[in-house]
Amino acid sequence: MILINLLPHREAAKLKRKESFFVSLAASALLGCLLAGLIYVWYQVQITEQQARNTVLRAENSRLDVQIKEVATLQKEISGLRSRQEAVEDLQTERNLPVHLMNEIVKQVPDGVFVKNLKQEGSLVALSGVAQSNERVAEFLRNLSSDNPYVTKPELVEIVAGTTALTPKDQRRVSNFVVRVQLKKIAEDKKSVAPVATPSSTSSATTPAKP
Repeated sequence: MILINLLPHREAAKLKRKESFFVSLAASALLGCLLAGLIYVWYQVQITEQQARNTVLRAENSRLDVQIKEVATLQKEISGLRSRQEAVEDLQTERNLPVHLMNEIVKQVPDGVFVKNLKQEGSLVALSGVAQSNERVAEFLRNLSSDNPYVTKPELVEIVAGTTALTPKDQRRVSNFVVRVQLKKIAEDKKSVAPVATPSSTSSATTPAKP
């Protein structure tokens, strides 16, 4: 027996294909939404973790800022302590400087020179005295210039001819001189240190003339 399909099979197949297309489209849209949701959730997790790391970094930065301020304060305190230490060392060094200066002057005074007064003003020391001749004064200046550990830059301020009485009947011609030298170990070349603690004073040096 021969069966003949008189129904519109082409329209049915077309409708079936259309239904399959819409099902596939809906499945694709659902899959796309699912993927978009997963990507969104993943990004939110990453953002949350990054925000947490940023919070930790800000907290560490704040802690480091406090430590930096503390270090800066410590550095200032250390600088102040070093300055005070240098000042104390300078004062200790200069405390014995007048003694060394007197000893050095005694060593450098040649024969025929008599130092009467010594006056210090800051780093400058003025020596006044009497010499038998101008040559003796020149020799005194040369002695002060020769590798002296305590004084430098000796210079003759003035020299004046005069007389002195050894006895009531013995009058001799002498040279009254003033010599100025500069101390080497003075704290004035240090930064942020007060001037020398040794006060400027005029003292008599009874250095006898050598025969």
